[in-house]
Amino acid sequence: MPYRTTQQILVDVLTVTTEGHVPITSLCHKSNLSHKRLKGFLHNLTSSGLMNEIEYDGQNTFVITDKGRLYLEEYKRFSEIAGSFGLEL
Repeated sequence: MPYRTTQQILVDVLTVTTEGHVPITSLCHKSNLSHKRLKGFLHNLTSSGLMNEIEYDGQNTFVITDKGRLYLEEYKRFSEIAGSFGLEL
């Protein structure tokens, strides 16, 4: 299995958060990242406004923002265009 790029990991994490309020443990499992590595990505995503950390039912959860949804849509569209030329992102 090939390694994922940083962009692919960011997209995976954002995609998981489209499900709603996702606690960090679920995010670790669903995005296939260790807690320590995920924390770095979460910092980047929250500081850039693509994701928010919210307390929900007594625990910290993560949700995607409108800006994050737009990023996902544009990434997928660009990925399809690149794929039509035989390129991988």
